[in-house]
Amino acid sequence: MSKPKTDFTVNQKIVYPSQGVGKITEIFKKEFNGEMTYYYKIYLDISDMYVMVPVDKAANLGIRPIVSAEEAQKSLDLIGEDFEPPTSDWKLRYQMNLELLKKGTIEDIAAIVRCLYHRSKVKELPILERKLYDNAKKLLEDEIAEALGITSKEVEVMLHAKLEPLGLKSEKKPVFTEDEDEDDDEFGSDLDSKDNGDDEEDDSDGDDMDDDED
Repeated sequence: MSKPKTDFTVNQKIVYPSQGVGKITEIFKKEFNGEMTYYYKIYLDISDMYVMVPVDKAANLGIRPIVSAEEAQKSLDLIGEDFEPPTSDWKLRYQMNLELLKKGTIEDIAAIVRCLYHRSKVKELPILERKLYDNAKKLLEDEIAEALGITSKEVEVMLHAKLEPLGLKSEKKPVFTEDEDEDDDEFGSDLDSKDNGDDEEDDSDGDDMDDDED
């Protein structure tokens, strides 16, 4: 089979939504389900692991290049902008932000960080939302660092400088009652099961490839 046109090149840095910043280490072909298929081999620094993604599925998975320095700066500016307070229903809020994380644009990730930081200054986040916030914040810091050529620690300081004024406003104007964010173990379990199912589907090719590679 002829080599397909690829959107990425070896050694190029990319973003894999929900997984983080990665690097294309190899583009290769091998047989899978009786057909020869081209794959990207991607190293994900945040999890210190390799994943194999079929070239023709990369776009559907949302894999994209690192944004430009200008786009990275816009996402930083977005963090400091005023916005509509998030819904008081934490389950709905979690689902909405989870969908944004899966879409994976830098603006979406910045919106998650801004929303959940704002909420955390009013009341402590439920466990699921705290994990989502930490994940989104790490993704945002790593991509902006790559785009601007600085360290993640420097980006963390920049983010805090943008977020803190929003936090101060939130403390002055609480808009939620104490019982609106009751955690729900059953809901959390359902979401975890759903997320794990998605991950297993996405990684199935990767696991098969790793076994074959060995």
